[in-house]
Amino acid sequence: MFFTTISLALRSIARHKLRSFLTTLGIIIGVAAVVTMVTLGKATTAAVQASISSLGTNILQVRPGQGFGRGGGGPRPSDFKIEDVEAVRKQIAGINAVAEEAQTTVTVIYEGANWSTTVNGTTNDFFRVNPWPLTAGREFSPQELTAGKSVCILGNTVKTNLYREADPVGTQMRISGISCEVIGVLKAKGQAGFGADQDDLVVMPIKAVQRRITGNRDIRVMLVGVNADYSTAQVQASITDLMRERRNITPGKDDDFFIFDTKQFTDTLTQTTTLLTGIVSAVAAISLIVGGIGIMNIMLVSVTERTREIGIRLAIGAVAREVLMQFLIEAIALSCIGGIIGIVLAQLVILGLVPVLKVTWLFDLQINIIAFVISAIIGVVFGFFPARRAASLNPIDALRHE
Repeated sequence: MFFTTISLALRSIARHKLRSFLTTLGIIIGVAAVVTMVTLGKATTAAVQASISSLGTNILQVRPGQGFGRGGGGPRPSDFKIEDVEAVRKQIAGINAVAEEAQTTVTVIYEGANWSTTVNGTTNDFFRVNPWPLTAGREFSPQELTAGKSVCILGNTVKTNLYREADPVGTQMRISGISCEVIGVLKAKGQAGFGADQDDLVVMPIKAVQRRITGNRDIRVMLVGVNADYSTAQVQASITDLMRERRNITPGKDDDFFIFDTKQFTDTLTQTTTLLTGIVSAVAAISLIVGGIGIMNIMLVSVTERTREIGIRLAIGAVAREVLMQFLIEAIALSCIGGIIGIVLAQLVILGLVPVLKVTWLFDLQINIIAFVISAIIGVVFGFFPARRAASLNPIDALRHE
């Protein structure tokens, strides 16, 4: 009897294909919207995490000023000195390495090709703080670092724009009018947070940059690699206290430097994208409620249209439970069909948006199952009232219905 009831429900749906499709349209749109938003939200979160992680994990960037933007019109805070770097290296517990950086924008030239990029004067600790292997060549020798010799290591973007497919190691290029021997090429990292190209740089010994390019001993950035056994927040607090003391900042005054924690930044962005995904998905889920109301309305119309049929079934021996089950199964079937179509539609939309958003397609089995189950529950909830109404009809009154 149960299978007969299912057969009757499915035949009723098949008899009115267009109406059945329009009935499920709200469920289709709702399921597709929820699955699409949640899946793309997770893909975007994963892309953000991968992008920020490329900056390095457990790394603190110490910079003068109060943020990455320009200040509020006062005098520009002074850069750091080599003594500040040595103080951090010797007095702060829980760090693996400290890399000082002197940076400026330069034009590099090789055989008629030129490229505007950033020259980063630093030491080999730069490759320790944020492990960055070389695809060719070598790092700086102790003699080159001590003497400030004019040697350089190229980022992949600079290498591509100046040398194309040629091997640059051993060649001489010009940096702001200075001849520099290329001794290595860094492995490509790609885009970092905010679309910055990490490979668009030239690395040189810091003394060479200070003496021959910037003309001063100032240090613009300190990269501090934190031991995994230590909290970055704890190390950050220690560095803050040390820098306030060394820069003579009295109690009550704001810091004239800031410390950027890549881990905290990653966590904040992840929480933000997750929250936004949840809000947008909740808004999209409203269409599921609308779809449920649509199913209930059509089922009520169907009960009215089939009142005489219901009366005949009840008169020849069908019990109210069977009539209720028939209409309830019909509502659930409509919801489940809408859920399946919505999931398929969502995957097609996701495949179309992935190249535009430049994220990796991820099939989230959990959200697809949840969306399908919710669509079935909506069929039960919104189909129960019409089904109960059909089952409660008086056979005599139903047979008189025209």
